[in-house]
Amino acid sequence: MGKVKSIKNIGVDKLIPYINNAKQHTEEQVTKIASSIREFGFLSPVLIDKDYNIIAGHGRVMAAKKLALKDVPCVFVEGLTDAQRKAYILADNRLGELTGWDMDLVTSELEMLQENDFDIDLTGFELENVTADWFAQHEQNDDSRQEGNDEYNEFLDKFEQPKTTDDCYTPDLVYDAVADWVANEYKVSRDNFVRPFYPGGDYQNAKYKKTDIVVDNPPFSILSEIVRFYCERGIRFFLFAPSLTLFSSSSSSCVCSICVGGDVIYENKANVSTSFLTNLELEYRARTAPTLYKAVREAADKIRAENRRDLAKNNFPDEVITSSKLAYFSKYGVDFKVRREESEHIRALDAQKELKQAIFGSGFLISEKAAAEKAAATVWKLSDREWEIVRGLGNG
Repeated sequence: MGKVKSIKNIGVDKLIPYINNAKQHTEEQVTKIASSIREFGFLSPVLIDKDYNIIAGHGRVMAAKKLALKDVPCVFVEGLTDAQRKAYILADNRLGELTGWDMDLVTSELEMLQENDFDIDLTGFELENVTADWFAQHEQNDDSRQEGNDEYNEFLDKFEQPKTTDDCYTPDLVYDAVADWVANEYKVSRDNFVRPFYPGGDYQNAKYKKTDIVVDNPPFSILSEIVRFYCERGIRFFLFAPSLTLFSSSSSSCVCSICVGGDVIYENKANVSTSFLTNLELEYRARTAPTLYKAVREAADKIRAENRRDLAKNNFPDEVITSSKLAYFSKYGVDFKVRREESEHIRALDAQKELKQAIFGSGFLISEKAAAEKAAATVWKLSDREWEIVRGLGNG
């Protein structure tokens, strides 16, 4: 367990930033931190180890350098292992992000500061932007997806920040397959199944009835803690779990490991080999479940089939060109040009607009003459060898 010593002022140049610090501070953020320090003083000391490596406070140190401060208050932390130090650096940055805001209270506090002629910018908020929309924007990234434009949306997906395993929400088909298996295997009613691990859910403060059975996909990072919580309180459960670390989360005597290993593509696109932990049967420490594997696999296969889209481009008429189509021509050596006066820019055909669709990347309407040249350019000719094959077909 880490211990802290008294606060000491340490020269800024002696402090060593953690090279793998995953929390990146923008110039704007550093400027705001500097403004806060200038207004309030350096009230939150930097945490460092005995070798002056920064554990927490990278942004404050960057701001101190911006303010040309020679030294800053620091607290030496002792007793942390290297793994604990790395984990704390992540936790210090992450845990604060998981808290929520009361919009009414924030607005009230900002209005009070404004009435007292206080510089609201020092809080990091802008009063005119603190609305329900503001919080929705900061808690859920708006990536400007277009309804009905699957190709464009798939393009945006490539730039999404990957989510963690704790964001692996279970597809409905997979959940139903598992829930049906549990109900049949243990002769229990699905009416008693509860799911406390919805986004923002608090499993520890949920109200559990004696008849309740938790059948859900919990955050994998705290799975052992969740299992221990339920075992200590006698709450029945059947939990999704990553196969790779299944046994490390099932050391408790009240848990049976159901080793399935079904590949499930969760709603965040993460493909996780999935097994299960339960206290619905205590006679066995671990077991297989071929019928459960089959149920999970069939549900996962059905999802893949439903999501498998033919990415062959839309079949537009010859009078429409797209950048992808012309790039295809270039790839296969087709020389094709469209004169400026023979083209008009469009974003969608009228038929597409009725379905709220559009041309991905937009396109051009071209003249009949240019369309005829385009059509001629895409007619592939058979080689002499292929003609020989054609002439011989059906003659034997």
